[in-house]
Amino acid sequence: MPTVASHSTPPRAMPWSIVARAVLSLALCLYFSAVVLAPLAGPPPASELANWLIQPFRPFIGGLYLGHGYRFFAPDPGPGHSIRWSMQLTDGSPLNGVLPNPTSDWPRLLYHRRFMVSEKIAAFVPLSDAPEAIRTKARLDWQPLVKGVAGHLLKKHGGTQITLTLVEHFLPAPEDVLRSRQEPDLLTPLGTYAIAADRSP
Repeated sequence: MPTVASHSTPPRAMPWSIVARAVLSLALCLYFSAVVLAPLAGPPPASELANWLIQPFRPFIGGLYLGHGYRFFAPDPGPGHSIRWSMQLTDGSPLNGVLPNPTSDWPRLLYHRRFMVSEKIAAFVPLSDAPEAIRTKARLDWQPLVKGVAGHLLKKHGGTQITLTLVEHFLPAPEDVLRSRQEPDLLTPLGTYAIAADRSP
């Protein structure tokens, strides 16, 4: 009579306990809630409910850097910003440009990064009709950034003096598109800068 070899069954891995699965499911739900609430409770228009729900998540969102501005692009991106500049070259001739420049800023990632520069500066610049005290205080925040941009442009193009203006481009409403009407751009002067004796603007 032939001998039949016995095969031992490998031990099965211990399945997760109900408590462990419940804890993991709760953690995933909380994480997903934080990811979804961050853009919902972003800049206006945002619902009061989203702003209320996000309060206990704020330390978690800040700690993991989850507060990305997805609504910067959609569905209501708001106005865009660029910086127009006018420069005087060493030979006295003028040179004008815009930051970002859709024609020369290539690849597209470079355009996007420079677009972030103008948007960052715009976030610090208050409206022109804001009280003088607010505009003076805000200048301490945005002027170092603008000086950096001015210094870069002067060095790149060999200029001696540059004037920068923040331009806010309004998105037309659907009814404005139908009527072929466009709101004029809002211009905010950012100052004139020159190469000083220490070679910094």
